[in-house]
Amino acid sequence: MADEKDVKEEVKEVVQEQVTAVNEVVLDEVPVDNTPHDEFDWDGGKRQVSVYSDAEHEKFLKQYESTLSDITEFEVVAGTVKAIHGGDVVLDLNFKSDGLVSLSEFRDNPDLAVGDSVDVYVEQQEDARGQLVLSRRKAKLITAWNNIRDSYENGTVLKGVIVSKTKGGLIVDLQGLETFLPGSQIDIKPIIDYDSYVGKMMEFKVVKINEVIKNAVVSHKALIESDLAEQRDQILEGLEKGQVLEGVVKNITDFGAFMDLGGVDGLLYITDISWGRINHPEEILQLNQKINVVVLDFDENKRRISLGLKQLTPHPWQVLDETIAEGSMVKGKIVNIEDYGAFLEITPGVEGLIHVSEISWGSQPMNSREYFKLGQELEAKVVTIDREDRKMSLSIKQMSKDPWTEIGDKFPIDSSHKGKVKNLTQYGVFVELEDGIGGMVHISDLSWTKRYSHAKEFTKVGEVIDVVILEIDQDNRKLSLGHKQLEENPWHTFEKVFPAGSFHEATVIKRDDRGAILQLPYGLEAYAPTKHIKKEDNAFAELDEVITVKVIEFNRDDKRIIVSHSRYVEDIQREARGEEINQQRQERTEMRSAVKKTQSKVERSTLGDISALAALKDQLADAPAAPEAKKEEPKAEEVTISKDASEEEE
Repeated sequence: MADEKDVKEEVKEVVQEQVTAVNEVVLDEVPVDNTPHDEFDWDGGKRQVSVYSDAEHEKFLKQYESTLSDITEFEVVAGTVKAIHGGDVVLDLNFKSDGLVSLSEFRDNPDLAVGDSVDVYVEQQEDARGQLVLSRRKAKLITAWNNIRDSYENGTVLKGVIVSKTKGGLIVDLQGLETFLPGSQIDIKPIIDYDSYVGKMMEFKVVKINEVIKNAVVSHKALIESDLAEQRDQILEGLEKGQVLEGVVKNITDFGAFMDLGGVDGLLYITDISWGRINHPEEILQLNQKINVVVLDFDENKRRISLGLKQLTPHPWQVLDETIAEGSMVKGKIVNIEDYGAFLEITPGVEGLIHVSEISWGSQPMNSREYFKLGQELEAKVVTIDREDRKMSLSIKQMSKDPWTEIGDKFPIDSSHKGKVKNLTQYGVFVELEDGIGGMVHISDLSWTKRYSHAKEFTKVGEVIDVVILEIDQDNRKLSLGHKQLEENPWHTFEKVFPAGSFHEATVIKRDDRGAILQLPYGLEAYAPTKHIKKEDNAFAELDEVITVKVIEFNRDDKRIIVSHSRYVEDIQREARGEEINQQRQERTEMRSAVKKTQSKVERSTLGDISALAALKDQLADAPAAPEAKKEEPKAEEVTISKDASEEEE
């Protein structure tokens, strides 16, 4: 409160001084009345107050107003610091009253002193207390926005401080007004660390404004690009093919690197980085690395520049060691693998082809992608070399003697050996006996008893198996091998064990729509068509079911056995019917014998003793009726037996 009173007293003093000055001016112009005292006009007013006419009053008022500035509300005006008291700053605007502004609005100017000129915004010419209402903060914002609009329209450069980081960019304090700086507009190169820019003073151009919300987007990249554009024009004017320039690696991609040539960008393709093969430019280049490059080509209209790095050194074929000739040995690493072979890099830019046919002396087809590995170091022999066409063919197998020249001595026919399975196919197994020597075991020569649909059912790659040399084709570098020949052919014995018509138990091991394969004793396999595996209940034998079969065909030469379960069932049923008939015949024969024996007894009794028969007849006549009926039963039996006997004879 004390400070406010001091300010008010000081304002009153200033106003009083102005009034006194005006009065002095006015009084100097008032004519002196020299009339006698008695004639003094006592109605002229109070002491030291003069009475003026309207014209004089208007005249003096205009003179007074001409000494003041014309101030309009809602505009920015300049004022002079008259005094600083506590928390307020007194500003002289050359108006009829001074203005007060809070000292807190001058935080950005800690060195504020009396006599300094500052811009303020007139919010109100006169408030309820007759004072000017001013604002320096609004004046700063309005001035800042006018400068921003001017930068957007005319391209003027503004300075600002980066105050914080936000999503997608930075916040810039541009003369008191916050603006947005996108991350893509910070620099011409990609920026990752935004925090390193916070607090920096930088120059900007306004690239976008919004009048409604008083918002703006600024760019520092635009200033750099404008400077680079001038440099780019100068560089392009003096650019020539073959010119060597110094550049900085600006960006690295899969297909090459972008170089900054001092305002102009050029592209260094991956194929022009090194004479040797590289998979990615990062194997040789690094970001921000300074290197010399040569201009290969450029397009002034499209502003495209093609650069080269390897062209700064001579081609490796031109300086290739003369000792590298046909028959010499070379070392290198595999840099590329194709179906037809692999490329061995002897020195960067000098490569030779190792064809698949030059890998091994063996006749088995080689898979180069399985044999070679990228980066693998090998030694090879130079077969052909053409320095003009820059071609070289190499061989691995020719580093050793051809083993096929002595194949008959080392691997005679019918000799047994161990070999490693290298490949499996539907028609056989490829076995390697030693490096460069191998042959095939046909699928039919794997087993005497089993039939394989694919060699993988018998063995797998990498296993070691026993084989027999069956045939040698030295000209075509081929060996015919066998595995089953290690054992005696069991089919001579099987012919006696499984003759046609014999019965055996068998297990169904495979089945399809056409038939089934059954396993017989001793591991032998037989085939049965579908209709021959039908059972008594009209159902078909299932997988893994054990049934009894009848051999209906045995072919020793083709090693084929055909069996039938239905034939076995038919034979059993037929045999059962035959036994029943034989039994019936035997029973009828026995009946006929009994009948004949009985008839002979009856005949002898009738003819032998008539007197005894008469006596018996008398006894029967005296006996009751029932016993007589019983005595007649044998006669009925005789009739029946006789009838059966007659039917049998017929």
